[in-house]
Amino acid sequence: MKMIFSNPVWVTAPTEVSILSEDVHIWRISLDRPQIELQDLRKTLSEDEIARAERFYFEEHRQNFIAGRGILRKILSQYLNIQPQQVQFSYEAKGKPVLAGKFCMSKISFNLSHSQGLALCAVSCVRSIGVDLEYMRPMEVEALSERFFSVREHEFICSLPPEKRQEIFFRYWTCKEAYLKATGAGLTQLENIELSLAPEQPAKIISDEDWCLFELLPADNFLSAVAVAGSGLNIRYWQY
Repeated sequence: MKMIFSNPVWVTAPTEVSILSEDVHIWRISLDRPQIELQDLRKTLSEDEIARAERFYFEEHRQNFIAGRGILRKILSQYLNIQPQQVQFSYEAKGKPVLAGKFCMSKISFNLSHSQGLALCAVSCVRSIGVDLEYMRPMEVEALSERFFSVREHEFICSLPPEKRQEIFFRYWTCKEAYLKATGAGLTQLENIELSLAPEQPAKIISDEDWCLFELLPADNFLSAVAVAGSGLNIRYWQY
C-alpha cells in the first residue's frame, strides 16, 4: 500500500476523554468479546436494541451487534459523563443514529462501521462525521462499479491492471459511503458522489470541497475512510 493511507499507532484512551471542535477521535474495536462481557454490554442496551439483536438469524451477527452497540454506548458515555445505559439515540430519515434528547446539546457527532469482527467508531464535536470500514475480499468489482459508480469511475477501474482494481474499488466504496453516512444520505446516492482518486493520490470529493477525507489501514486486509466537515483536524487514534 502507498503512503496515501494512514497506518496509525492505536493507543489506549485515557480514563477521561474530552473533545474539542478541531478534534477527531477514531476508536478501533474488536467485536470478538468474552461471553461475560457480552452479557454486561447487553444490559446497557435499550429495549428496541435488544429486539433488533434478537432478529439476527446467526449467533455471530447477534453477538457482533450487541458488542458494537454496547461499546458505542460505553464510548459515548465517556464524552457525556453518564452511564452507558443512559445514552439516548434517535434516527434520521435514512436511519443514521444520532444523540437524542438533552444529549444532542453536546454537539457530539459519531458514526460506527464494522466488518468481519472489527469496528471503527468516529467521534467529533460540532462537525458532521462518517466512517466506513470494509474487509477486502474477492468481488466482481467491474460489475459492481458499473452498477454503483459514475461512468468515469467505472471506466477508470476497468482501465487499471487487474491486480489494482480491487484496492481502487474499495477505496471508492469506503470514501463514498463515509461521506454519505456523514451527510445522512442513503446508499442510493453512491453514483452521484464523484471522487478524484488515483492509485498514488489521496481521495477528494469533487462535488463538495468543504469536506475532508482521510483513508486508513486499520488492520491487515481492511480499508477504511473517514469523512469530516471542514479542515484543520487534530486526529487521535484510540484502541478500545
